Amino acid sequence: MSKEVLFSLSLFPYLGFLWFLTRSGKTPRLALAGFYFTLVFVAVTIPAAIYAQTVYGQSLSNVDSLHGASEAFLTLANTFLVLGFRQAIIQHQSAQRK
Repeated sequence: MSKEVLFSLSLFPYLGFLWFLTRSGKTPRLALAGFYFTLVFVAVTIPAAIYAQTVYGQSLSNVDSLHGASEAFLTLANTFLVLGFRQAIIQHQSAQRK
């Protein structure tokens, strides 16, 4: 199985994960946005990889400007996740003190 096919197939479990996470209503909104923003990272990375291969004849990881720009979206997604769960922990701790 090629890596492209495996990558495409991995999208379905992730979409299922997002569906259940959203449906549960228990995930902090900002953290949930982080999980969804990971899809934005994927959506940006795929065209960037194609562009790197077409224009530079290199993989995305070898074209620093494109790689860094696409990884910035993953950094944003991870920041949303951390801040969202941090906020939930702080709220939970303050509710326990009362």
